[in-house]
Amino acid sequence: MNWGTVAMGQDPEPGMAELLERAHQEQLALCDSLEAIADSLPDEVDPAACMKAARAIGPLLLRAHAIEQETIFPALAGLRIGGLDLLPTIERLKLEHYQDECFAEELSDVLMSYGRGLPQQTADATGYMLRGFFDGLRRHVAFERELFGPLIRGGEARH
Repeated sequence: MNWGTVAMGQDPEPGMAELLERAHQEQLALCDSLEAIADSLPDEVDPAACMKAARAIGPLLLRAHAIEQETIFPALAGLRIGGLDLLPTIERLKLEHYQDECFAEELSDVLMSYGRGLPQQTADATGYMLRGFFDGLRRHVAFERELFGPLIRGGEARH
């Protein structure tokens, strides 16, 4: 589970499609880890896995969102496909980024408490919270892949 390669200098000049795909892969790997934690509640929870996820979730999302908002979105903001203007969609995705970041802060606190062996809420509440987060993030990634992936790959192929 490599959650830390995006924007960390592994490939100094990757194309937009590669940047986006790596960010998506990291987010989906995080979702898989969060799902494993949710499935382990209440009796099989791994404190180390909780601590790792708690520490990774915020920085991972911030890196992924920075890539999208500083590189991907500006490149696509002026595109019109048929009668479709992408700007409202991009603005909605930015709002989702903000909401995900706020949710991630709360989730990080909950995971830290489990990692320390001092959960502050019930296992049911934590499982519900985890599933709400990773289900939403998976939907967000799927939407970006479906919409932006072909546009970015097509744009890079024309250069």
